[in-house]
Amino acid sequence: MTRRQWLGFLSSLGFASAAAHAAPTAAGTPALPRLEPLLLTDAQWRQRLTPAQYRVLREEGTERAGSSSLNAEKRKGSFHCAGCDLPLFSSNTKYESGTGWPSFFDTLPGVFKTKRDFVIGYPRTEYSCARCGGHHGHVFNDGPKPTGLRYCNNGVALKFVPEAA
Repeated sequence: MTRRQWLGFLSSLGFASAAAHAAPTAAGTPALPRLEPLLLTDAQWRQRLTPAQYRVLREEGTERAGSSSLNAEKRKGSFHCAGCDLPLFSSNTKYESGTGWPSFFDTLPGVFKTKRDFVIGYPRTEYSCARCGGHHGHVFNDGPKPTGLRYCNNGVALKFVPEAA
């Protein structure tokens, strides 16, 4: 198990524990479901993912802007993690940010972990899948209302699942 996998596992345990014990909100929303971490060996990840997905999800890479077919996806449905199939975003939260990456102003509850990232010299907030630890992108404070957030996601890290007709 790599250091990244071990840290992801420990983070997932903390998240899962907190989520499993979360109290319902005032509106009566039920507690978040417990997410069992998906822990695979490097060889298993390489077998499961395409080389481009592996580079982004497991090595925290970034795909070229404008390269994802999901930029133009307008159908109703949900966007899932390409690594573990966890639903992450509703199509109702997707918008055109003009950045060249699929962008969303909100996530489904409890699906991401975040950390500070200084890779390009200034601080950013990286987010990754709470189940498999796969890197998805960065969140910025320049998005539309109602959240004001822009989840700038690598399209290759996502899988679109259309709404059933």
